[in-house]
Amino acid sequence: MTRKRIYEIAREFGVTSKELISKLDEMGMPGLKAANSVDEEEYGLIVNLYQEETVVESEAVAEEIERVSETADKKGEKKQKADHGSPRPPIVSVLGHIDHGKTTLLDTIRHSHVTSKEVGGITQGVAAYQANLGGQTITFIDTPGHKAFTGMRARGAKATDIAVLVVAADDGIMEQTVEAIDHIKTAGIPMIVAINKIDKPNADIDRVMQDLTKHGLTPETWGGETITVPISALKGENINDLLEMILLVAEMENLRADPAGPLGAVIIESHLAKGRGPVATAVVKNGTLREKDIMVAGSTWGRVRAMTDDTGARVSEAGPGKAVEILGLQDIPHVGTMIEVVKSQNEAKIAAAKQKQQEAAPRRSRAKMSVEDLFREAMEAEKLRLVLKASSTGALEAAKREIGGIGVEGIKVEFLHTGVGPISEGDVLLASSIAEDCIVVGFGVSADSKAARLAEHSGVIILTYDIIYDLLNEIERALKSMLAPEYEEEHIGEAEVREVFKIPDGVVAGCYVTDGKVERKAKVRVLRDDEEQFVGEILSLHRFTENVREVQNGRECGIRIKDFDDVQPGDRLSVFALKEIER
Repeated sequence: MTRKRIYEIAREFGVTSKELISKLDEMGMPGLKAANSVDEEEYGLIVNLYQEETVVESEAVAEEIERVSETADKKGEKKQKADHGSPRPPIVSVLGHIDHGKTTLLDTIRHSHVTSKEVGGITQGVAAYQANLGGQTITFIDTPGHKAFTGMRARGAKATDIAVLVVAADDGIMEQTVEAIDHIKTAGIPMIVAINKIDKPNADIDRVMQDLTKHGLTPETWGGETITVPISALKGENINDLLEMILLVAEMENLRADPAGPLGAVIIESHLAKGRGPVATAVVKNGTLREKDIMVAGSTWGRVRAMTDDTGARVSEAGPGKAVEILGLQDIPHVGTMIEVVKSQNEAKIAAAKQKQQEAAPRRSRAKMSVEDLFREAMEAEKLRLVLKASSTGALEAAKREIGGIGVEGIKVEFLHTGVGPISEGDVLLASSIAEDCIVVGFGVSADSKAARLAEHSGVIILTYDIIYDLLNEIERALKSMLAPEYEEEHIGEAEVREVFKIPDGVVAGCYVTDGKVERKAKVRVLRDDEEQFVGEILSLHRFTENVREVQNGRECGIRIKDFDDVQPGDRLSVFALKEIER
């Protein structure tokens, strides 16, 4: 018998991998993961243990289920498939360095695992398609890379469930690979690493594994959590293993949807087509989109005039996991925009107009924000997020080390991405795609024209410096401005209350200054038998009938304390000022 993976055994038992792993853990076989494989002897042990531990449902339980079902039927209740709908196909993006084989991999999957229908075959222009493996479906988003991937998230949409990172076995991790890793981490979705080009003579899988660990991605085969699959996209080697892993991760993520539920669909590509008008490609994550539905997509709206699937065939509806091209919108929607179905055209127009106003308002307000304002907003999360670019590797490491070493209480500096080279569109997209505010910092580099335009449009603040100390001073100053000020007491003087005079709106304490001086508007602590009675502020200070600013040691004065009239002869007044401490 060949070795079997845990997820394959789970399917034999008719349970999920998570359920089987949990059961094996209880039975004394801990530490197993779904992708682990076992030999024939271990497989037999698992089968025996599982069969002994698995208890067949008792008659009493069966009777109870039947009774509950009958009761529900009598009440006219519909039986629900599941608490949160039925399993749906995972939606997958493929990212990586420009020449590491993303396109070859997608083409190989397209030609080997997509069932071509009679109408049109596979349409290369559609931004998504569905692949099949053993009757299970995977939806692949065919995009240019991490820029489009991040653009989908720039409006708060989570279009992708799983990311496949392609790394060439002969090149290892490159600059664009690091950028893709950071974009995936920021998205907070599971990652599978496809180590491509293993057919090449100079392929070095172990080196790729080692490089992954340097970026916080320890492979499962080395005891970590990152699934890695060695493949050859050109020769079609181990493609089925990769698809199996995608389905496994999807199972672990428990992706579910309700076709009859509210619509959840995301625009993943849009353009203006001659003779067709605005065309949008969308992936449905929940509910069902139908022809003639009136839809709102951000600041535009329309009626679904026609829909085509990834084969070019016209469809009347699209359910969970389905990708379709849509005709009928009034304008081109932004990538990442969610589609909402409404009841009337009037409702759609109002919703689109409202969204247009909301989109414009933040840009205007953020454009006027100072760096301190932006940092102050970030303080709520107690963390400052940065995208850092520098002119060289040495400069980048120095800047990262120095910024990370800025010690400001309560504030954590988090680098979403660091890299060498000019500030790019991808950097700005990454900064704009997260819910919290983030700034882009350049050390010895500037933003290219596209990035600068995008930053202005999206309200992302870019800071550039030539000298590292200017960068550090600016960040430290802004970080300190985020903290609430701290004060220490500075002793000014002391006075003894010798008599109390009642006036129409309160009392005045007749005092003798025994130490230092007393200042008008200073803070005062009222002490009686060395016990604190009140802490407040001196409202007025008099010497005889004259209103004065201060009274020196050895002189008499009249003191009125704000919001406190219970002063008594013999009380001691400790006068102090609050001095802000530099942090």
